[in-house]
Amino acid sequence: MSLKPLDQNLKALLDAEVAKRSRSDELSGTRLDPIMVAKRHNDEYIALVCALFAYGNVKQIVKFLDSLEFSLLDADEDKIKHALSYHYYRFQKSEDVIALFISLLRLKKQSSLEAIFLGGYEKSGSVIDGVAKLIDAIRSNYDHSSSGYDFLLSKVSGKTKGSGALKRWMMFLRWMVRSDSIDMGLWSGVSKTDLIIPLDTHTFNVSKKLGLLSRKSYDLEAALELTDSLKRFDASDPLKYDFALYRIGQERLIQELA
Repeated sequence: MSLKPLDQNLKALLDAEVAKRSRSDELSGTRLDPIMVAKRHNDEYIALVCALFAYGNVKQIVKFLDSLEFSLLDADEDKIKHALSYHYYRFQKSEDVIALFISLLRLKKQSSLEAIFLGGYEKSGSVIDGVAKLIDAIRSNYDHSSSGYDFLLSKVSGKTKGSGALKRWMMFLRWMVRSDSIDMGLWSGVSKTDLIIPLDTHTFNVSKKLGLLSRKSYDLEAALELTDSLKRFDASDPLKYDFALYRIGQERLIQELA
């Protein structure tokens, strides 16, 4: 399907931003992103921890992630409880951080995260179902509940309108499935075309101003709409535009580009 002139101009603009951002120096001490910590370890379990705590100020996110001893994911549970007894981040108290690490420790002995994800994804072709499988697996491996822990893991509902955008989970999937100078590409069993954009406030606002998104509510339905819009520019890899859109918003470049 051919693009209209306005769409062609927007595609050219976004393609230029993608090319500009797809460099190793886009991630640095002055250009922070939580994937920097994840890439240092190149492990799906560590990457998931990095993604789940990726909310709030990026400097604080990276500072917290750098404070974690990820070798604990291969330690014993008593050591985890002792080592993380004073670790907390925003809505998560130390017991929430401990619960996540112990659950992932137990899960790591049983299976890979990709295998668990595929158990849901392959049945329906929906990454949402794959995420639901992962959340269920984490919860079932350690009995813990609190407002902070529930926020950390998120919740998958049967609807998209008015439901959470699952931003941190969708970002984790982008890291795992895509492979370039930014993303890690550790998984091979998931199609890039099935990914859903990890919608945050920067991407949401930029996409509305660029005419890529008409929905006014910040929810999973908006993430699906934006993903479909980006498929007009690249049906096989719509999320290649995600990091560029995020940086445009973060750096407040929209007035220059729109």
